[in-house]
Amino acid sequence: MIIIKFGGHAMNDTQGIFAAAIKSAVSKGEQVIVVHGGGPQINAELKSRNIESTFVNGYRFTTDEIFDVVDEVLSKVVGPEVANNLLLAGVKAQAISGKQSEVIFAEGIDDLGKVGRVLRVDVSNVDQLLAQKIVPVISPVAVDVAGGAGLNINADLAAAAISGAYPDSTLIIMTDVAGIYRKWPDKTSMIEKISAHELAQLKPTFADGMLPKVDATLEAIAAGAHSVRIIDGT
Repeated sequence: MIIIKFGGHAMNDTQGIFAAAIKSAVSKGEQVIVVHGGGPQINAELKSRNIESTFVNGYRFTTDEIFDVVDEVLSKVVGPEVANNLLLAGVKAQAISGKQSEVIFAEGIDDLGKVGRVLRVDVSNVDQLLAQKIVPVISPVAVDVAGGAGLNINADLAAAAISGAYPDSTLIIMTDVAGIYRKWPDKTSMIEKISAHELAQLKPTFADGMLPKVDATLEAIAAGAHSVRIIDGT
């Protein structure tokens, strides 16, 4: 089982390399789940609507207004586009919302607005697609257990939670940087290989966009994933 987080500028897959890689894995009998981000697309839509957003430790502070944009862009634009690109490459795929399909359940995080912390995942709807040899393409929007309209979930952490639901799975985080850097943004300090224990000890030294990736790595391993790889999807 491979869970792939597909995000950042890596999503500009104009040559179809990502879709071809998924097709190759599926043709070999591998089960694949895609959890997509959409930061650049969300930023563009917010800018077009003259809505400003800020980040706190790598996480987007999400107002009600921003959440509506996030939900719309991820679930109605980015997810269907990723699924369609896979379909064009000959891979059966279907875009689903982590909220509408009741896959991701979360509680709000204080000081981040409508950003959620994943409490649990229900992969029954995901398994139904996998049984039909369909690649689920999941948007990282969650059911708010407190009864709100929904919560914005960092895509790295959403992918980690889903990976944890499948013991011995591998989580691949495809993004627009080569990996985790010990001294961001010094690209010569990239970590080639590290244990979860050592990474947890180093966690206080990370900031900005590196922090969610470190959190996702540790959460996936703790939940049962066999390994996590962070690669440059560009």
